[in-house]
Amino acid sequence: MLPKIICTGNVCDRETYDYLRTIAVDVNVVRGDYDDKSFPFSQVIQHPSLKIGVIHGHQSIPVGDLDALSAMARVMDVDILISGHTHKFEATEFEGRFYINPGSATGAWSGASMTETTPSFALMDVQGTVVVTYVYSLVEGEVRVEKIEYRKPIEAPKPSPAPQAIVHNSPQMEPPVIGGGW
Repeated sequence: MLPKIICTGNVCDRETYDYLRTIAVDVNVVRGDYDDKSFPFSQVIQHPSLKIGVIHGHQSIPVGDLDALSAMARVMDVDILISGHTHKFEATEFEGRFYINPGSATGAWSGASMTETTPSFALMDVQGTVVVTYVYSLVEGEVRVEKIEYRKPIEAPKPSPAPQAIVHNSPQMEPPVIGGGW
């Protein structure tokens, strides 16, 4: 059994959702074009060392545009943004964040493209701040697997402010001498 399924929407019916629950302990679904109102439009999943955002993808205008997705990732304050809607697999790292569209597991046709949809899905192995993504796609009857690795950038510690000299302007004290001698 899988520990978690993250679905970018278009589950479409209760039977499909119930099936997903038979193969994963935890099922996270966001609302797609053909889902009822029981699913949220977006989710942020907190992993111990990463925040993963999930959207269907129709919120990104233009659809699938990296700048639009990047703006959404900043607003959601996530390290990884998983989106769908285009039914086409894509993965890229941009401005320190990882963006992945797993495509369509069923190969369902998408009105966004006039080309044939390649069935695909992704498995993500999260170990600390490293995510290894395995993308499975069905091309000409053969299953192909691609491995992609993302490492969350480690933020450099912010330098401590330089110590400040304390100056007392009191008539009882001589002004302090700061610095070296001559």
